[in-house]
Amino acid sequence: MSEFEVVHLIWLAGALILVAGGLAGHRLSWKKGLVMALAWVGIFALVFLFIDLVR
Repeated sequence: MSEFEVVHLIWLAGALILVAGGLAGHRLSWKKGLVMALAWVGIFALVFLFIDLVR
C-alpha cells in the first residue's frame, strides 16, 4: 500500500464520518436515509451512463 492510498483511505473515512454526522443531525430514520442514498446512487449511475454513451 502506497502513501497515497493511505491518505485516500483516511479521507474516505473522514468523509463518511461527516455524512453520518449530517444525517444524525437531521434525525432521519434508517429507512428514509436508505431511500435517499439509493436515489443518489441512481442519479449518479444515470449521469455516468449518459456520459459514457455520449463519449
